[in-house]
Amino acid sequence: MDEQHETPGEDADELLRRALIDPEASVAVAMRVGGLALSDALTIVFHGRADLGTIQTYVAHGPRGAGSAIGADELLRVPCDLDLGDAGTRNEAEEAYAEQARVLRDALLAADTVLAIWREPLQDIAEAQVGVDRSVDLQVRLPAHRLMPVALVAPEKHITVAPVCGARTLAEGRPPMGIACAQQDVARVYPLPDDPERCLEDFAALAADHARRMADRLEHQEASVRRFLELSGEDSPEQA
Repeated sequence: MDEQHETPGEDADELLRRALIDPEASVAVAMRVGGLALSDALTIVFHGRADLGTIQTYVAHGPRGAGSAIGADELLRVPCDLDLGDAGTRNEAEEAYAEQARVLRDALLAADTVLAIWREPLQDIAEAQVGVDRSVDLQVRLPAHRLMPVALVAPEKHITVAPVCGARTLAEGRPPMGIACAQQDVARVYPLPDDPERCLEDFAALAADHARRMADRLEHQEASVRRFLELSGEDSPEQA
């Protein structure tokens, strides 16, 4: 679709203009989302597969129009799929699609707004510049599904902050959302409307506690090795 969808009164027929990938097996519908703080635009792609019985949701960067080619490595899978199964007629399906598409669009707008608010507090706690990572694959594991291919990164502190969501159909309404903070093998999800400063202070304490526990574990392991070498009659690891 070539037009942006920023108001709740879009014509359902306009939303349902489709770019056919394979008329016999699949249909893709693209909807642009503009007015974002951390991206020029995002494109939502609903991909229906008759052979799999699914209407999967993806999000990509940029204002993609009808007929645009999008590589698989540009698509972020978001587990918030369309559910038109309760529509009894085509008109009902159009209305359900329009409403569910708006639900996801509003979720992206809300997450982008909140993530932009987090940028300054993250910069304060990191005491360095914070960048925006727009890649589909992050370098850290998150404890929940990503909602959009946008994240804040504080390289010097190795902290990544990204919007996440729970898996559910869009027919159930806006998906549960949160903000995930991750640092190597430490991660925690905070409610979307929570105070960023409080969350970052809590995460800093969590990461510090994890670092102390890891240091204690390494010290314990080293002591175990030293005792083992003593039992073996060896004076040093080199001799062993």
